[in-house]
Amino acid sequence: MSISGKVDPVVRSVSAADIAEALGEGLRDFQALPLYGLAFGALYAAGGIIIILSLTAFGLVYLAYPLAAGFALVGPFVAIGLYDVSRRRERGEPVSFGAIWTTVRSRSEIGWMAFVTLFVFVIWMYQVRLLIALLLGLNASFASLHEFITVVLTTNEGLLFLAIGNAVGAALSLILFSLTVVSFPLLLDREVDFVTAMVTSVRAVVASPLPMIGWAAVIVMLLIVSALPYFLGLVVTLPVLGHATWHLYRRIVAPVPA
Repeated sequence: MSISGKVDPVVRSVSAADIAEALGEGLRDFQALPLYGLAFGALYAAGGIIIILSLTAFGLVYLAYPLAAGFALVGPFVAIGLYDVSRRRERGEPVSFGAIWTTVRSRSEIGWMAFVTLFVFVIWMYQVRLLIALLLGLNASFASLHEFITVVLTTNEGLLFLAIGNAVGAALSLILFSLTVVSFPLLLDREVDFVTAMVTSVRAVVASPLPMIGWAAVIVMLLIVSALPYFLGLVVTLPVLGHATWHLYRRIVAPVPA
């Protein structure tokens, strides 16, 4: 039972074939309604560009690399509108930005999940700054991203920073992925509380650990590679992954019995 007293959603196991099929369906959703995908993808990319410009203005451009790596953490929240596009297309309902906004705004529990997502992102950025202070110097500062990468790749302290940072980042990414991979689509689709949604999401990962970890790796790699050309690749990558996440959710969580 969930904390609201309702029956918990039924979780089904999935395979690599399910993930491949979900990706194909996500691509078809994007091709069928490209305007919405491009809009949300552009919003995500613009957010990354604005943050990078802000870091540059404050002389913190060396944080661009960890930011690009951590930016994938907030992807599930940004893609919430894409889930509704796929949901409406699946049901044959009309799609519009107004209808999407109305649906998202009516799901109050989504706000709590957004808080969880942003909290983990903040932890990620703070631990990066802490590792820089501990391993590269308390007052470490770099004139450019190139200088930062050079120090990281050519010094023992830099290599240790890279190893620990990536290990911590992988752990945080796995935790957040487990909490959100099903929870955001579930909160959009049904009237459940955010705790039940997170528990269901973790159950989904436990039920199919290898396929789900593989899906997480695909998401992170695609988002990081797409972020390298000034985040512009995210304009296409985010909508395809967002639509695919909805279809994977439909395979994982069994429909409510009639």
